[in-house]
Order: sequence, then structure tokens, then C-alpha cells
Amino acid sequence: MGKRAVVTAGTGGIGLETAMGLAATGHAVTVIGRNAERGARAVERIDAVATGQGARFVAADLASLDSVRGLAARLAGEGPLNVLVNNVGAMFADRQQTVDGIEASFAVNHLSPYLLTELLLESLRAGGPSRIVNVTSGAVRVAKRSFDAVEPPGGYYGFHWYGRAKLANLAYTLELAERLRGTGISVFAADPGGAATTMTDGTMRLPKIVSPGLRLLWPLVRLVFERATSGSASLAARSSVLAAADASLDGRTGLVIGPKARPVAPFRPVADSRMAEAVLRLSRRLAPLTSA
Repeated sequence: MGKRAVVTAGTGGIGLETAMGLAATGHAVTVIGRNAERGARAVERIDAVATGQGARFVAADLASLDSVRGLAARLAGEGPLNVLVNNVGAMFADRQQTVDGIEASFAVNHLSPYLLTELLLESLRAGGPSRIVNVTSGAVRVAKRSFDAVEPPGGYYGFHWYGRAKLANLAYTLELAERLRGTGISVFAADPGGAATTMTDGTMRLPKIVSPGLRLLWPLVRLVFERATSGSASLAARSSVLAAADASLDGRTGLVIGPKARPVAPFRPVADSRMAEAVLRLSRRLAPLTSA
């Protein structure tokens, strides 16, 4: 029986390319998404390159914590898991709240993968040696580093808040790698470096997603954004595929795999254990493993 892999937000863009890459290496891939039609098309594309068991689609709203809990229960009930790729990501031009009353960027980009991962740890242990891959972003470098509350002080700027959620997830990823060291579960962060996807196509063309200071430099900032998101999703997925399946990483953990599909130094501030502790406190309060 082939290795079992789960890819969230796997019906398009980088997630779909990641799923195809894993299927080509013999993994039986489950892609998670919201739209059944997109899911069916994704399965067709994945199966066209699969060398093992066929792919399947499972519907879930990853912006809802109860939906994440239900998804985790379903996946855990199906037995050992070998690979979990938390590819889900979203950037919002305007401040939004989820059904749980939590700011949407933090919920989707951090709390959702945090909760799904924690709930699937036993399945991943049973499937060991196994791997967890959390997709990160260069946007972490412009993020506020305070995690006493879900929302940082100051105005809402979508790009910066997206970066802060990804920073929280990166701090969690490296903490988790140390927590699970020696258990048979390796944990990696994968930075795709950006690509032309539905997330980047519209939102990153709006000046209001950046702070007022950067808006004064908008022509330059927009050019940087356009260059950063001009690549193909297939190239951007290389870091996730390598982190999830490449034999060169056997026995290793706690690495950040950069856009050129090789290990890079992590963003230095995440080395501060106090950041990870703050992120974990906030995560456990906002996203308990069982619903109230």
C-alpha cells in the first residue's frame, strides 16, 4: 500500500502542483478544498500523473474550526498518515471575521493548520517516518511580532496581517519540530517564493493592503509584488514537494526549504522561544482541540 498524503487547499495553484508532485512519487493523495467541481478537476489532473493509488477530494471549510475538527476526525479514522502538507493560505484586502468570530487571516493561515496538525499527530506517529510541511511566506519579514492577541494594534493592512499569521505559523512549525524530535515525525516549513495564483491575482494589486508608508512607494512596491508573483505554480511547489518526499531529508527536521528547493536560514526572529510560547498560548486559547 502506498504512502498516504493530505494536501490542504489542493484543488488549484501551488497546492494542486504539490499534490501532483506527491502522486508522481507514488503517494495516495487526498486534496482538501471547498468546491466539489474544482476538486473533481484536480483529481483528474493528479490521477494523470499518479504512479500509485488514485487521488481523492474531501470537502472542508478550513476557515471554520469545527469543520477542521470534523476533517481531522475523518482523516484520523482512516488510519496512519505519512505526509501532511498545510498549504492553505489566504490574504484579504479588508478585515474579515470567520464563523468563529476570529480575524480571518490569522484563522486561515495559522489556526487552521495548527489545529489540523495537532489533531493528526497520532495518525502521523502511526505512519512514521512521516512528515509535516507548513507553507510559509516571505511576507513574515514585514509582520508585527506581537502575539498577545489575535489582532495586532494599529490599522488593518492585508499584506502585513497575512505576514503576521504566517510568522505565527512559522514559529509554531519550528517549535513543533523540536517538540517532535525523535518521534519519527519530521517537520518542515516550505517557502514557495510566490507564484501567479488566484490569491495573488487580485488582492496584491491594491495599495490598501500595505501600510501608509509603503503606499507612498506604491509603484515600486507593486513592481516588487508583480515580480514576486510572476512565476508558475509548478516551480513554486518544488519546495513543498521536496520537503514532503525527498529522500535527502530523511531523518532531518526543523528546516526551512526555500524557493530554490533547498534549505535556507529561517527568519531570525523566530529563533526567540518567547515568540513560539506566545503563539502557542494564543493558539490553544482560540483553537482548542475539542469544541466548547
